[in-house]
Amino acid sequence: MESLYHLLALLFFLFFVVKTLFRHRQNLPPSPFALPIIGHLHLLRHPQSLQTLSSQYGPILFLKFGFRPVLVVSSPSAVEECFTKNDIIFANRPQSMAGDHLTYNYTALVWAPYGHLWRSLRRISAIELFASKSLQKSSTICGEEVCSLLRRLLQVNNGVTTKVDLQFLFSLLTFNVMMRLAAGKPCIDEEAAVTEVEKQSFQEFKKIFSPGLGMNICDFIPILRLVGYKGLEKRTKKLQRTRDTYLHCLIDETRLRRRSSSFKTAKQWKREEKSSVIETFLSLQDLEPGFLTDTVIKSFLVMMFVAGTETSSVTLEWAMALLLNHPKAMKKLKAEIDEHVGHERLLKESDIAKLPYLRCVINETLRLYPPAPRLLPHFSSGACTVGGFDIPRGTTLMVNAWAMHRDPKLWEDADEFRPERFEAGPGEPEGFKYIPFGTGRRVCPGAKMGLQIVSLALGALVQCFEWDKVGPVVDMSHSPGLTLSKARPLEALCTPRRDLIFEGSFSSRLALGLDAK
Repeated sequence: MESLYHLLALLFFLFFVVKTLFRHRQNLPPSPFALPIIGHLHLLRHPQSLQTLSSQYGPILFLKFGFRPVLVVSSPSAVEECFTKNDIIFANRPQSMAGDHLTYNYTALVWAPYGHLWRSLRRISAIELFASKSLQKSSTICGEEVCSLLRRLLQVNNGVTTKVDLQFLFSLLTFNVMMRLAAGKPCIDEEAAVTEVEKQSFQEFKKIFSPGLGMNICDFIPILRLVGYKGLEKRTKKLQRTRDTYLHCLIDETRLRRRSSSFKTAKQWKREEKSSVIETFLSLQDLEPGFLTDTVIKSFLVMMFVAGTETSSVTLEWAMALLLNHPKAMKKLKAEIDEHVGHERLLKESDIAKLPYLRCVINETLRLYPPAPRLLPHFSSGACTVGGFDIPRGTTLMVNAWAMHRDPKLWEDADEFRPERFEAGPGEPEGFKYIPFGTGRRVCPGAKMGLQIVSLALGALVQCFEWDKVGPVVDMSHSPGLTLSKARPLEALCTPRRDLIFEGSFSSRLALGLDAK
């Protein structure tokens, strides 16, 4: 037994010697003391841990998550260097347990390795999902689902103040929008609203697609994966089988519908303006069967259901929570909508350009509560330098957007909710210090669609209802995870606006499900 202790002591001594020599050989960024095997994982105890470490060691930080080297950057200049000079080097994603099992062999656009496959996937998504024509279609669907949400609230309220679960309603809205875009039908029909069937169906769908592609402890300490630590990989494989079965059924339903509906040609299906994503991809599959396989179609659907739903719903939740805690901002937004849209009709996509304060509120929400506070990780395919430091090949890059968005050196009153700071102009004028959707060639491809959903929903809710807090103040604490979600689901008091109640034309048409114009 004593010889075993001596052997372990010798191994630890050799570990530190090799580590010291390696660091002297390379000019690595600053790094706190790392423990054997786990590296710096013990320092990551809460969501702000990386921000605390960066304030101590600087905006370019080198860490070890178990056996994985990790570069953490939290300054605009470092981010710019990573995604301009070194953009191609950092254009890959790190492999992980979730990536191995949930991305169809890394054929999902968000997680695909940089190269020919990724460029082909990006080209298809740019043309078929995110082009102007596709965004017009998504705007129509989003508008219809927002109307459905408003009708639901009117029916529940019946003209009196009612407490509503906004987290559930926002999640249901985004899932319905994405399901209609993907398969041409909502996740849950409006007829099932406020029933046990609705809750059960929604929970089943969310259980399948809410788990994202984040990394876990087995990705950092590989031996844990070999021994089946806590059954993580077993559960991931089971989840993938469930997802695959669900997506396979969606594709088969659409394929069967195509075959039984007058046998349209591929070109006819492609011209169909109201065709779903699955219908569009199946028509393209007739033209490119070797590339656009069912597996690739499933990978696009996974991207829509995982990346396209939770990010929009949590942004809506944070935006409404901020407005509830800042009634002056709520009043200013309401006045803007009343002035430019009025009460005769519902706010629509073409109105968004005339509502600059609405965009400011959303921008400020994304600054304070970016959906992915550390963005998605990148992976270096070769050695490079960042800020004069040597970055080895195989390093995972994490961009701490949370820290930059709240850096008092970059923002005046950085922790305060001040939408007016974005009144300088349209778009994203803040360069690399404001990157809620990432930057570089792997920037979020669905940012415009996400902003479209958030803008229409938030604007319509403020236009049609009076909102108030349930308690003295809305709790703004958040839970850890790849997506920044509220620790406590947002509930609010909702009352139909009196001017809406007495506006017979608008309110009656909305209640009947007609397009109020």
